[in-house]
Amino acid sequence: MISTNSNQDRAIVVGVDFKSKNPYSGSGERGQVDESLDEIVLLADTAGARVIKRIFQERQSPDAAYFIGKGKAEEIRNICEQDDLSLAIFDDDLSGVQIRNLENIIERRVLDRSGLILDIFALRARSREAKLQVEMAQLKYGMSRLAGKWQHFSKQFGVVGTRGPGEKQIEVDRRVAKKRISALKEKLESISNQRELRRVRRSDVPKFALVGYTNAGKSTLMNALSGAETLAENKLFATLDAFTRKIFLSPSIPCLLVDTVGFIRRLPPDLIASFKSTLEEVVFADYIIHVVDVSNPALREQIDVVSETLSQLGCAAKPTMMAFNKVDRVGNFEVVRSVLNQYGGNSIAISAERHMNLNMLKDKMLGLMSSDIVEKSFRIKPAQSEKLAKILSIAEFVQEDSRPGSLRLKVRMRKKDWERLKREIYA
Repeated sequence: MISTNSNQDRAIVVGVDFKSKNPYSGSGERGQVDESLDEIVLLADTAGARVIKRIFQERQSPDAAYFIGKGKAEEIRNICEQDDLSLAIFDDDLSGVQIRNLENIIERRVLDRSGLILDIFALRARSREAKLQVEMAQLKYGMSRLAGKWQHFSKQFGVVGTRGPGEKQIEVDRRVAKKRISALKEKLESISNQRELRRVRRSDVPKFALVGYTNAGKSTLMNALSGAETLAENKLFATLDAFTRKIFLSPSIPCLLVDTVGFIRRLPPDLIASFKSTLEEVVFADYIIHVVDVSNPALREQIDVVSETLSQLGCAAKPTMMAFNKVDRVGNFEVVRSVLNQYGGNSIAISAERHMNLNMLKDKMLGLMSSDIVEKSFRIKPAQSEKLAKILSIAEFVQEDSRPGSLRLKVRMRKKDWERLKREIYA
């Protein structure tokens, strides 16, 4: 939808503050509308458009035909003509009829918030699964707007030799889209089944899912902790696929770290549904690390967005810790201290980019796992070297106390490992 060649789209973004709180919009507060407009500018930049103008309107409620009203649409057309703009981006979702009517007046392409996010996902999709998921979301998005696109199409057609009016073009398009969506669901189900098999094989290793608002630094943190080389850019939705890496929190305690797609305000429902198999990595995780960009002024609202999405996924009750990232970008540390105090002891300030406090983060992760870790003491005699070797091959050394004729050893391990070790040494 957005040009990615040298003829970069020059865009205007449009934000609306509706006084009646309705499904179309916002909060009814200008400050939050401004923050959302800032975000839509970043989204446009990520998609490859250059925002030249931004415009704000206050209304009691949306206009059914033009969303912002015919007069405001004509004003936007004049701005586009004056500044040579090729694209109008609305920070709300529009119906197919509204998009068609606005394009007729503005005489430029019109893109709504969901359409822009879908465009970015299409640009960012790398794996086969991500591409299939994005295609399905785009088809669902397009189907809901077919009425607007084809309302002008009044002719009907049928096959030669048949009676009756035949099918309208909109019905043909809808039938083709439904058939393709059904095929995509089958392909994604197959990929999901393969992932389930891999998940079963790794079920004995605890799993931490990295979640957070888009551009909070999840992929950078994944790279810093695991030494992986996943894509990490200062762009929204740099990563769409779920990456899993094995790391060690201590010499004897491994875990799986999963990087997931970032969340955002008003993430299109079709995207959440299409990325169900990817988001299942969060559902099946044992623990959650909520990564927050502490340098972002809207961090509290972003935390609420992520928390709400986790609730939708049924993950609100999972053991969770908060990693306030990008602390190196905050000039006044009192701001960071205030945030840490607000969100409790199970939070930590880090900088994934500069590898600040990552060992402390691992300690916090171990603390989150405390119910799954046990400490055991053994008294080892000189003739029991095999027993000692077996214990230390599984458990992590904590403390020793040498006495004449024996060694008292204290070790730490996962409960699952203790059950296995117990069977081996006491068989």
